[in-house]
Amino acid sequence: MAAAGLARHLSRGPFPTTLLSWLLYRRDKLGCSRYYRAAICRKLKVPLAIEEVPTRPIQPDEVRVGVHFCGVNFADILTCQGKYQESPSLPFTPGLELAGHVLEIGTNVSTVKEGDRVISVNNFSAMAEQCIVDQKKLWKIPDGISYQEAAALPASYGTALLALEQRAQTQPGETVLVTAAAGATGLALIDVASNILQAKVIAAAGSDEKCKLALQRGAKAAVNYSQGNLKEELKRLTGGQGVNVVIDAVGGDVCLDALRSLTWEGRMVVIGFAGGTILSIPSNLLLLKNVSAMGVYWTRYQKENFPVFSRCMSSALQYCQEGSIRPYIGGVFKLEEINDAFEQVTQRKTTGKVILSVK
Repeated sequence: MAAAGLARHLSRGPFPTTLLSWLLYRRDKLGCSRYYRAAICRKLKVPLAIEEVPTRPIQPDEVRVGVHFCGVNFADILTCQGKYQESPSLPFTPGLELAGHVLEIGTNVSTVKEGDRVISVNNFSAMAEQCIVDQKKLWKIPDGISYQEAAALPASYGTALLALEQRAQTQPGETVLVTAAAGATGLALIDVASNILQAKVIAAAGSDEKCKLALQRGAKAAVNYSQGNLKEELKRLTGGQGVNVVIDAVGGDVCLDALRSLTWEGRMVVIGFAGGTILSIPSNLLLLKNVSAMGVYWTRYQKENFPVFSRCMSSALQYCQEGSIRPYIGGVFKLEEINDAFEQVTQRKTTGKVILSVK
């Protein structure tokens, strides 16, 4: 509906002139707004604000996306605290991943058209009603996948596929230890390792409740590392053989016990430090069993090896459409509740993927 038509329509109803003026000022045409709501970080380590932000024209290779849902990641929280590897200039809108539909395309765009359902991985700016992205950072959402499910895929399943396939080269029948197993990435790792790679997963988490969830989602065994000795439990569960692959997101003593639990030519992949302590790895442990320690910085692949990054995104969508994987959404918050969402994730009160509902 054009602006004039909208004005005629609203003038018939009980809308005050002030509201009518605001609606017309905010919107050019249905679906394309002059202003849109966005979460704004104006100062580090303080709560975010929801503000009206003016749109800008898109460039020839860019696409304007109407955001339906966006993921909440620990990286978003660290960025707003000034503790992440990448530090955007203030003010900025956080958010690495989104699911939505195409509102407008640039003159050179050939990969998508208006109305297409898409996911995107962007360097910040996703936590808003609109987001402008380069066309190569978009992947179409197949039929049968909801916007909610799609928003839960990029960071968690992208990391899982890169860690298990690209880095660890996990083989069918191998035993994989996943730490922080009840988090978004932990559950994605269990899903991919069990259902795509046919590996056996031992989950490690910080409570009995989280261990129970990991078992429900496909792990063969689970260890509560807040109680007892992780290394001894892993020795018992593997009959003294150790694990082939460790995907660690905790760091500190948990990472060290996991490293010591690797079998001959085992592989450890570090994906984060949720426990707050970065381990200095004793290099003699690598030598004694010929083990490998490596890392995955998920978003860096977008710059350094885009074909691998893109393949992981496409694979995650395909596996989800086939029903081979099922993202676990542990919480949905409104955009206005972003600070509550951040607090829940920071205090580890959530399990699975937390997403923001924007529409």
